[in-house]
Amino acid sequence: MVTSLTDAMAGKFFLTNKESYMTTLAKLFDFATDNFAKRPMAKSIDDVQEYTYESFRHRCLELSHRFNRYGISAGDKIAIFSQNMPNWTVAMFSCVPFGRVTVPVLPDSSENELTNILAHSECKAIFISKRLLPKLSDAARARLTLVIDIETFELIEKDDSAFTCEGHVMEPQPDDLASIIYTSGTSGKAKGVMLSHRNFCQNLIEAAHAQKANKRDRWLSILPMSHTYEMAFSVLYPLYVGGCVYYIRKLPTPSILMNAMQKVHPSIMCAVPLIIEKIYKSSIVPTIEKSRVLSWMHKNMPWLLYTLIGKKIKKSFGGKLKFFGIGGSKLDPTVEAFLKKIHFPYAIGYGMTECAPLITNACVGKTCVGSIGVPAYNVEVKLLNADPETGEGEIVVKGDNVMLGYYRDPERTRSVLSEDGWLRTGDLATVDSKGRYFIKGRLGNMIVGPSGENIYPEEIEGVINGIRGVNESLVVQMEGKLVALVKFDESVLNWNQEGEDKFFENLEARKKAILEYVNKHVSKQSKISEVEPMKGDFEKTATNKIRRFLYKGKKGISQNEPDSENNEDKAQ
Repeated sequence: MVTSLTDAMAGKFFLTNKESYMTTLAKLFDFATDNFAKRPMAKSIDDVQEYTYESFRHRCLELSHRFNRYGISAGDKIAIFSQNMPNWTVAMFSCVPFGRVTVPVLPDSSENELTNILAHSECKAIFISKRLLPKLSDAARARLTLVIDIETFELIEKDDSAFTCEGHVMEPQPDDLASIIYTSGTSGKAKGVMLSHRNFCQNLIEAAHAQKANKRDRWLSILPMSHTYEMAFSVLYPLYVGGCVYYIRKLPTPSILMNAMQKVHPSIMCAVPLIIEKIYKSSIVPTIEKSRVLSWMHKNMPWLLYTLIGKKIKKSFGGKLKFFGIGGSKLDPTVEAFLKKIHFPYAIGYGMTECAPLITNACVGKTCVGSIGVPAYNVEVKLLNADPETGEGEIVVKGDNVMLGYYRDPERTRSVLSEDGWLRTGDLATVDSKGRYFIKGRLGNMIVGPSGENIYPEEIEGVINGIRGVNESLVVQMEGKLVALVKFDESVLNWNQEGEDKFFENLEARKKAILEYVNKHVSKQSKISEVEPMKGDFEKTATNKIRRFLYKGKKGISQNEPDSENNEDKAQ
């Protein structure tokens, strides 16, 4: 059982020796709720859900006792399927401190994906929001002992035959399983990543060394809590320092997000590149170009322009921001260069679910445009099979952050995890003399040219995405040629006018301009042969990476028809 730390001397000891003490999420739970009991822990903006650390503990214990009554014990799996809210953290900590295992599921998962995940992970219960309840199939319900409304914690369904009061809990050990997180990434079939208590706690320590925080810090949570990026740094790290997390229950549109930042005045946020890239491309650049004064300043007094813009942007983010973490996918170098010029407090993190997730980081004030930074604290990183001429090799990582393996999939585990603990990431990179890593592309995405040269589509996409009017792009190989699939901004290409002559002329002119510009700015082997416009959006992961595998080698996908055979990521 989890015991309460009430001794004053013990409390002082733990405050000064957190790193050596914090080896399980049970210890994190005890430490946080004992040392920060009266402080605010989580709040929903414009909602009734809120907790102090003390009330958070009471509710977690209450739910744990309920699981005991229905025979759900240490080692049993419990899913969490919900949008962000304070009760999400309560659901997680009604399980993990007592030896149970959580299975967080991304809220945009389909009914089929949810059904497969629940079956493969052998879940006995699920916390689910009313909004997502229609995705819980009858087949999935039939296998569950409890279906719990995460918004009220009332029982939606229960198996009365399981009411035996025979459930038991157990103090978890560092290498015990804490969560199974299913991810398909950008490359196909879902994998159940087994993360231990030690994995999560190592990320807490990494976070503390990357960005100091304390009980006065205020987080604004905008990414899915079921993704390890948000879970580690906006769910677990605030507990480690006694901070408070604020949640937006509505879809975070630009206007809702801006209003939330003015209300919360966050000091810490985690985001994906898309958020800051949209602000830059859709607001900042057009504003400068349309203003004679700002255009003149940009040409003659750029330092003054960047100072003014920097102050305005920081104010729009609430005025108190000290850390804006960017991860999940690569940040546009042009946007990153701009962030450096305005002295925006951004940081870069690189990782993967299999590392819970942090591998490298570039802290605030220590970033280098295009770099993913240096290895995180106590994490070993090196390049495997580095090319002696180019220096390119696959990133491999070793440390307490590396997963236990893939659930019920030893073959796939062996393919990425060596016997001595090195994890193959599948990412190709170089490293400079200062130990900073630079991603070149995914090993699985690399295209071999006609003369055997390596072509990285991500580098070509970076050039295309820097063109005015381009929203995003994907470079694929079709019939031996490089083809760029391009999604244009609605401001430059209105598909509602598709049948008009002017639309066709505009489209052809933009395709030609992209082709000419790109082929002037890339190497000979990376030149593209064709540009195909995307009418609809690309299929994406939770961190807004394009599901690249859906678009490989398919003609006609400009009509927004991804590979139907692989359109569902399934947990096998």
